Amino acid sequence: MTSTYILTPYFLDQPLPGLAALEEPGWIVNQAKLSGMTRLERLAGLHQGLALQVEGLLAEGQRPVSIAGDCCTALGMLAGLTRAGLEPILVWFDAHGDFNTWETSPSGFLGGMPLAMLAGLGEQTILEILEIDPLPQERITLSDARDLDPGERELVASSHLTHLEDPLELLERDLPEGPLWVHFDTDVVDPAYVPAQNYPAPGGPSPEEMERIFRHLVDTREIAAVSLSSWAPDLPGAEVSRDISLALLRILTS
Repeated sequence: MTSTYILTPYFLDQPLPGLAALEEPGWIVNQAKLSGMTRLERLAGLHQGLALQVEGLLAEGQRPVSIAGDCCTALGMLAGLTRAGLEPILVWFDAHGDFNTWETSPSGFLGGMPLAMLAGLGEQTILEILEIDPLPQERITLSDARDLDPGERELVASSHLTHLEDPLELLERDLPEGPLWVHFDTDVVDPAYVPAQNYPAPGGPSPEEMERIFRHLVDTREIAAVSLSSWAPDLPGAEVSRDISLALLRILTS
């Protein structure tokens, strides 16, 4: 399957020029004049553009690969997959759970909520605007999430998703049947190797361990879609963070 990259150079609804510079020939750039009275409306418009590109690539038999500055764009990926008639199996690699709601989040940071949104919990405005249903929690595997807020930890424990604290457990587990979507937040990698992160969490797998996991997924399943939440391109260590992250991404999209 041929992979086509879609670059959304934003952190939430703020342009991210350092990520825009990543564009290569043949990539699609999801960039639009954002409109809407609220941040959620502006994000929904941006995610709508991503969804249209994802749906179109799948219809052409291609694998969509999204690169964006935050994890909320996974909502646009889900919309595109759903509209293409796919109900994916999602494996979500992240140092954080992204499983907060307005009630559990100490900070109210929207970027800490997208997986909960995808799972039908908490804030649902973007899904409603995109006119899609949440993904059944039984089809979601959260891998790592070593840095969880207290209320978020309780919500993960009470949910129906699978939480693997050690990503290497994936080498021994069978995933449910269905088209596989891999979401890769680059902060899942130990920040000793990928330091340019807005919210670094000490520990985590090494690049070599992530390579083993990704090669295992590629060898055992056909990956229908990939989404990547990037390193922080304007922080120290951005170059090495970029190189390691893109090398791992290429394994998933080979």
